[in-house]
This record gives sequence, structure tokens and C-alpha cells, in this order.
Amino acid sequence: MERRIIQTENAPKAIGPYSQAVRTGDMIFCAGQVGFDPATMKLVEGDVAAQTRRALTNLSHVLEAAGSSLSRVMKTTVFLADLNDFQTMNAVYAEFFPEQPPARSTVQVARLPASALVEIEAIAVAN
Repeated sequence: MERRIIQTENAPKAIGPYSQAVRTGDMIFCAGQVGFDPATMKLVEGDVAAQTRRALTNLSHVLEAAGSSLSRVMKTTVFLADLNDFQTMNAVYAEFFPEQPPARSTVQVARLPASALVEIEAIAVAN
């Protein structure tokens, strides 16, 4: 199957040897997004809610560039620096997935890039 690398200026550039997303057939595999502002490549100011909102906005832009959308996400993985932030992250997450949310795993990790509070990755299908 053909493998197409997805890149958009509307989401933060990769900060390592990885792609924002890879599409093969109708499947889209998105790298994790943190709360970076793509214009400054710095974390947005604020708490885990602000970072979650920016991470999901970034993810939405990557999916659009790949020919999909958040409504076509089948699975996400949420990485939290502190599981005590679950409720706050979950409230923002619900704004982006109001109906028929995707399958999800949420885990606490020791540390995230740039000391981010949250990172979210996704697997989606094309429109």
C-alpha cells in the first residue's frame, strides 16, 4: 500500500525525525500533538485545559491536511503528565468529541516534550 506523509503549516512542525501523520489507503495515523502554537513553536499559556484545547486544534488541522476530520477519529491516546488533570482534560476533550467519541486510552507519563501537560495522538479514517 502507498504511504503518504502528511505535513501542514497549520500545526506545529515535527521536532524530531517523525511525520505529523502518515496516510495509507483510508487510514491516517497521527503523531502526538502537544499544546504548541504553530506560529511560535512554544506551549500556549495556561493550564491543562488550554494545552488540551490547542493539542486538539492542532490534531484537527493535521487531520484536515490528510483528508479527514475529528469526526472520523476511531482511537485516541491521551498522555497526561499528571492524572489529577484528568477531569479538566476530559471536559475540554468532550467539547471536541461531543457525540459518538472515539475509543480512547489515557495514561500518566513521567514527562512529555517541552514539559507539556498533555499530548494526544489519533488514528482516523479518511472522509
